[in-house]
Amino acid sequence: MTDTLPDRLSTDPDSPFYDADILAKNVGIRFKGEDKTNVDEYCVSEGWVKLAVGKTLDRRGKQLTIKLSGPVEPYFRDAD
Repeated sequence: MTDTLPDRLSTDPDSPFYDADILAKNVGIRFKGEDKTNVDEYCVSEGWVKLAVGKTLDRRGKQLTIKLSGPVEPYFRDAD
């Protein structure tokens, strides 16, 4: 087991960037210096996050997201 996070990670099981094992380790995202709890996907190298927008759903029944650019810092939260 490694303690490094991937460059890109998604919470959507249909995404090719989904990894249940890593998500089970309680991943946190710091975006522009603030901790975010509504991140659906991130990419460190490209510097963006996709954030959930309320409870609105698209026509396929998935939650709507907005893509924001800026510095992304993923980390493992302590399991204390």
